[in-house]
Formats: sequence, C-alpha cells, structure tokens
Amino acid sequence: MAGRPWLRGMCTDDDATDAARLLAEHKLPALLVVDRDGQPYAIVPGSQLIAQLLPEFVLEDPLLAAVIDDRELDEVPGKLAGLTVAEWLPRRRFRPPTVGPDASVIHIAALMARTHTPLVAVVERDGDQPRLAGVVTAAWSCSS
Repeated sequence: MAGRPWLRGMCTDDDATDAARLLAEHKLPALLVVDRDGQPYAIVPGSQLIAQLLPEFVLEDPLLAAVIDDRELDEVPGKLAGLTVAEWLPRRRFRPPTVGPDASVIHIAALMARTHTPLVAVVERDGDQPRLAGVVTAAWSCSS
C-alpha cells in the first residue's frame, strides 16, 4: 500500500475546531482519533459529532428540528471553541479496526463491511512499537 493517500487522525488533545475542519475539508464520513501515544483510540461517525453540537431539544423532538431556523447553526463554531477532541467526543466510541501497510484493497473493504465502519487505521510496526501510518476511507477503497 506504499504511496497510497492516507489521511491522518486527530489526537485526543487536539483542538476540536481543527478536527471539525479536517472532517469538513476532506469530506470524511468519520473521524479517526488517536491517543497521546499516537495509537488508534476511536472512530467517530460524523453524524455523532454533529449530534454533540446540536441543542438537546432538537434531538429529542424531531418536530422542533423541522421548524427551527437555521440561524441556530451560527452558534456551532462557538460550541467548539476551547474544546479538545476528547471533550467533543460522544461517550460511546468505537475502537478502530486496523491493518498493516501491506493490506490489500479487498482485505480493507472486507474489514470495513464486517465492522460497519467507513475508516480503517493503517498501523506499521517499528520494532515492538505500533505506529499509526494513516487512514483509509471507504471512498478511497472503492476507487482503487
């Protein structure tokens, strides 16, 4: 898989605004989060991250969501200000599936299908230490 376009993850200590920007700029379906040691920590679907930004009453009552003005979205950047990625994450998180750098596209696609996740972390071994090399998205694996 050398030379393939992996995206990097965001650290739990990174700024949540930067994570939201990465998600939007790369049109990612989910965010890979790594811990302080650079190890895969969580995969969080974009829909769950968005839910963290919406007012609770909108999530509880779909009828209110239908009539609320979109100006409510103007407050979203302020909700992320000063938060770390760890503070933005929902309580429920999913451990990311991982593959080595030599994994085939079919292996990655099968892993995505089996684990119901649009991202797979690529981990290399440096002696005994695993090291995150990047992320493969479902869109990338379908285009290969």
